[in-house]
Amino acid sequence: MNFLTIGHRGIMGVEPENTLRSFVAAQEAGLDAIELDLHLSKDGALVVMHDTDVDRTTDGTGPIAEKTLAELRALDAGRGERVPVFEEVLEAVQSPLQAEIKDVQAARALAEVMNERGLAGRVEVSSFHDEAIAEIKPLVPGVRTALIASRYGTDIVDRAVEAGAETVCLNIRRLTLEIVERARKADLRIIGWVVNTQDQLRLVRAFGLDGATTDHPDIKRTGRFTA
Repeated sequence: MNFLTIGHRGIMGVEPENTLRSFVAAQEAGLDAIELDLHLSKDGALVVMHDTDVDRTTDGTGPIAEKTLAELRALDAGRGERVPVFEEVLEAVQSPLQAEIKDVQAARALAEVMNERGLAGRVEVSSFHDEAIAEIKPLVPGVRTALIASRYGTDIVDRAVEAGAETVCLNIRRLTLEIVERARKADLRIIGWVVNTQDQLRLVRAFGLDGATTDHPDIKRTGRFTA
């Protein structure tokens, strides 16, 4: 089985995160898929940004949910980049995408776009929120979903199965062999995050994970040779 390398918010270790510049760079680096984050703007646009507010990643301040798309467009997201919407990412790159629902309310809007464009084969939907995964599952026929967890125990496997997820994306700092074995028995794919060093890469390969989310494109090249 191929070891997947997923670009974290594009390649945020090199380019401004969650920008078209970062996504294009991730594709050009040959990463297998690209991860991005989704919120809804005040006027219902699927905005690509990680935090609930714009303070950290732009020159603006305040919550995304309180700004219109036009107001978000006026911000600098780094190196002159603008805050993109999901549809723009679909046009800018051809890579498979992992779309993380940060705001549960975005699940239905994402489902509409996926159905309109026939994206079930290209876009895997992920979230920390079990309810977001469970909600989008019946809305998009054939959609693949992933439950993300940072602080977790063996219960993460039961949660993923109950939500209908095919994959768990797990913080490698809490990863144990017991959790890996339980996930395998449940036929779950396992992705580790965030993998930025050779030691971290060796760890996830030793656990036999299916792939890694990374901030750096070099993991793609070295991942083929690390056992």
